[in-house]
Amino acid sequence: MSGQVQQPSESAVIRSLRRFRDRYFPNATLTPVRDAVKTLDGNTAQQPEPGYVDSLPVAVQFLIMTFLSPADICCLGATSRYWRAMVRDPVLWKYFLLRDMPHWPSIDHVSMPQLDAPLISEDESLDDREEGDNKGMELKFDYMSEYLKGCPSCKQQYLPSRPAYEVMTSFLQSLMPSSEPRYAMFGPGMEQLDISLVTRLMHAPDVLPVSGPPHRQINGIGSGISYIFNNQHKFNILTLYSTNKAERDRAREQQQNISNKLFISEGTDESGCPVYSPAPQVQQVCQVVNGFIYVANAEPGRAVLSSGGGSASRPLLTGPSRTPCVDVANRLGLPHVANPWMVQDVVVEPLSGILDGISWLLKCSGVKH
Repeated sequence: MSGQVQQPSESAVIRSLRRFRDRYFPNATLTPVRDAVKTLDGNTAQQPEPGYVDSLPVAVQFLIMTFLSPADICCLGATSRYWRAMVRDPVLWKYFLLRDMPHWPSIDHVSMPQLDAPLISEDESLDDREEGDNKGMELKFDYMSEYLKGCPSCKQQYLPSRPAYEVMTSFLQSLMPSSEPRYAMFGPGMEQLDISLVTRLMHAPDVLPVSGPPHRQINGIGSGISYIFNNQHKFNILTLYSTNKAERDRAREQQQNISNKLFISEGTDESGCPVYSPAPQVQQVCQVVNGFIYVANAEPGRAVLSSGGGSASRPLLTGPSRTPCVDVANRLGLPHVANPWMVQDVVVEPLSGILDGISWLLKCSGVKH
């Protein structure tokens, strides 16, 4: 996001809706324009008079819509020509998007709202477009689509469907035994969070049972532990620490930051945020894993994982997050990373949200579940 996007006030949304209704449905409170329908005998007749909700003041209609789910609002738009136009108001969906986006438990490279497009001011609405006429709408931002593709209850239908040949290939691969996926877990949250995510994972058999003992270290920077997801799919998490446990405990007691040895600073980007690339030993690990788990701690800076040879196509899961997922994605520069990525809100103590993140990783690795 290139800049802070200001949320429209409720009065701005009501003004936009009222201005549109007064222009195209001036008699909406009495006898709004209704679509003609055909009766059973083939004759044309006007639709019945509007119901009570249609004739309510715009402010009350807006209040009602604030209590509806996105799916309910879309259903409302299918009831009449009047509501089909009203629920498409871009200022209305800009209000919903910026109101609800901070509360979404996850965001990914597919559902991330593109808020760096030309924005609509609070004074703009659909009053420059007659019903059915798309002229002039090309320059306006479709907040409705951005909301629906990012909303957790709606975005499933926006996921790209796999071609038939990929489905067949996946089926044939499922008939052949394959090694368990391996994911590299790293990040400042591994060493700075008060509650260790790795320790919680190892002692939560009701969430992710451990299927094997820790593997040997790779280049002295971490070890791997195998888990079982959904009681059937094994996967391995390779933990990458830049310090040992004694150094981490001492830093917590003294409330000091730990210098991360896994990444090398490469200066700053155009916005002044620091940019990091993996150290050579980490790049070696990146070449043998199927994906990455970045344990954030609300810090700015971008980890350029694509510099690890051939890692640009491997998924990157980020969490936990103490701030809204969209803010974490922007702070880490994830929209500019070539990898498929996802920010999942995870609470470390109960491990809520961790299964959703692991499920996404396994799907990106071709594991069907």
